[in-house]
Amino acid sequence: MSNYNKQKIVDSVPQTGFFGHPKGLSTLFFTEFWERFSYYGMRAILVYYMYYEVSKGGLGLDENLALSIMSIYGSLVYMSGVIGGWLADRIFGTSRAIFYGGILIMFGHIVLAIPGSVAMFFVSMVLIVLGTGLLKPNVSTVVGDLYSETDDRRDSGFTIFYMGINLGGFLAPIIVGSVMGYSFHLGFGIAAVGMFAGLVMFVLTKKKNLGLAGTNVPNPLSKSEKKKTFTFIGLGVALLAVLCAVLIPMGVLTFNSFINIVTFLGVLIPTIYFVVMYRSSKTTAVERSRIIAYIPLFIAAVMFWSIQEQGSTILANYADKRTQLEFAGMTISPAWFQSLNPLFIIVFAPVFAWLWVKLGKRQPTIPQKFSIALLFAGLSFLVILLPAYFGGTDSLVSPMWLVLSYLIVVFGELCISPVGLSATTKLAPAAFSAQTMSLWFLASAAAQALNAQVVKFYSPANEMAYFGVIGGAAIVLSIILYALSPRIQGLMKGIR
Repeated sequence: MSNYNKQKIVDSVPQTGFFGHPKGLSTLFFTEFWERFSYYGMRAILVYYMYYEVSKGGLGLDENLALSIMSIYGSLVYMSGVIGGWLADRIFGTSRAIFYGGILIMFGHIVLAIPGSVAMFFVSMVLIVLGTGLLKPNVSTVVGDLYSETDDRRDSGFTIFYMGINLGGFLAPIIVGSVMGYSFHLGFGIAAVGMFAGLVMFVLTKKKNLGLAGTNVPNPLSKSEKKKTFTFIGLGVALLAVLCAVLIPMGVLTFNSFINIVTFLGVLIPTIYFVVMYRSSKTTAVERSRIIAYIPLFIAAVMFWSIQEQGSTILANYADKRTQLEFAGMTISPAWFQSLNPLFIIVFAPVFAWLWVKLGKRQPTIPQKFSIALLFAGLSFLVILLPAYFGGTDSLVSPMWLVLSYLIVVFGELCISPVGLSATTKLAPAAFSAQTMSLWFLASAAAQALNAQVVKFYSPANEMAYFGVIGGAAIVLSIILYALSPRIQGLMKGIR
């Protein structure tokens, strides 16, 4: 998108009205609140649904396989952002991408809410993966469209937006986790209702609050390109269907082989993205320098999200199997621990938003914030190995160890996630605005694709080594990134 068009969009939206921010932020805040309510409600119980016995309402899958599938599912959710970003940039704009994505997500949860087989489970996963890929990166891109490149409120605005995400993420596991013991499908139904509420909010308020934001197609396909593209997509879908029909009965395409394929794609796709954007004739010299600066930030984000996203896999299993759930005369649902991360973000996000504004030009640079985030992530894993060190792996541990681990990683998340969203909108080449936001979410995709392999090594017997190696690696990478921060900052060409 040209600077003229960006400014036109910014100028068409009221600049105040929602906590000193554009009114459009309220529409995006509540839309993402309900989308995250549906997603995190479903995710809080999904791993248990997979490995709980059929007699308990689950699918009865192998526990380690369920953990890997959970990681792959998370990877595909973020990987599909590539499709969503491309469709928004080239075909119908971010606003319509958000709406279509919400529709697919809602139907995905409805399918999960209907008692069925493993096949139905995978149908729902496809719908939710595609829907989230359309909605999630594009709603963040529209947030960026509300501000000019020089508006100092941008980081604060993204932090407020991030609070909406986490308010939904806080409430959903408590509500959905509370009904998990009665029926997994009731929990998934509640998630579907949440997404419906988000769609209603978006449709009713977008015209008044967003104005032109999200309606522009930055790099539209020509008529000839559309014909070629749709032909290619049609042939690709047909080929994929044929391969599945042939390879699955032959036993070639299995759960494990599919997990390996996604892990490979998790590394390959972002690599291709960086190369394509860097070599594009539509990318200027300044934008190429910013792409180079973005690479170490991307690698740091992969390391961070690898640890943070294990909250829904390894730490979820830890809550179920290793944690004392009888507390103060009541039984805690293991799904409730999924509310800790968003709860702490709700509490501390205003503090970090205030801190960045208060520090102004004296705040840490973007690379320094990323290095601080990695330090906290590493410490969160070192903390969770302590119960095994002090008491062994045979006894149940206090839930406060999990609480402390989640708290520490949240400090890191507040240094990297809203800052990363904001930095991505600043560093993105104009012709790849939505797709660069998709690239940011590919860091989570790559992290979880790698986690699908890493989680196989976890067991209570070796949990000290597991948490120690991963946590130590994050701290080492943090130190390296901090040392390279001045050089990375120089490559950003004026972006701070």
